[in-house]
Formats: sequence, C-alpha cells, structure tokens
Amino acid sequence: QVQLVESGGGLVQAGGSLRLSCTTSRRTFSSYAMGWFRQAPGKERAFVATISWNSNTYYADSVKGRFTISRDNAKNTVYLQMNSLKPEDTAVYYCNAALYPDNYWGQGTQVTVSS
Repeated sequence: QVQLVESGGGLVQAGGSLRLSCTTSRRTFSSYAMGWFRQAPGKERAFVATISWNSNTYYADSVKGRFTISRDNAKNTVYLQMNSLKPEDTAVYYCNAALYPDNYWGQGTQVTVSS
C-alpha cells in the first residue's frame, strides 16, 4: 500500500498562484508515474497532469502553459505549480501514483479560486 499526502491547497484570487505537493514514504517512488487529477462539484474526476518515472510530462489542454508538474525523487515528492489561476480551476485536487498494476490516490486537497 502506498500512502500519498497532499498539501498546498487553499483560497486564492483569480490570476494568483498555488503550489501543491504530494509526498510518499514509498521507497520505490522514483519508479512510479505520478499525476494530478481534479474533481469539481457535480463533475467527474478529470486528468490535469502527469510525469513519468523519467520526467516526461503531459498536461490537459485546459492547464497547458499555466501549470507545471515536477518531481523530486530525493524527497519522494511531486509538485504541481499552478499559475494564472481561474475560477474554473476550483476543485479538489488528487495526487495519483501508478506503476502497473498498482494505482494509488491521495485524500485530496481543496483549491478555490475566487473571481
């Protein structure tokens, strides 16, 4: 079992920035693909960004150019830097760790962007 602990959510005005962090004690963290997903009220959970074990990154079109995912394997941590935030970015953000056939989720952190 992999425990993922997210932090960094909060309330920010439109145009502002936040950085989310997701930390695990898993020793094999560097082997996992790590990702961020979000779920807005009344909507399904949606893909935001992912970073592979060798740091290839992929983004949803809605966040491309505004969000940056990165990882620090020495700290077993993945980050999501969110800039130019919009009210439509408001959601619970979830960290994900995937290494076939395993797939783990964090508990989520709330991000609220006011207009």
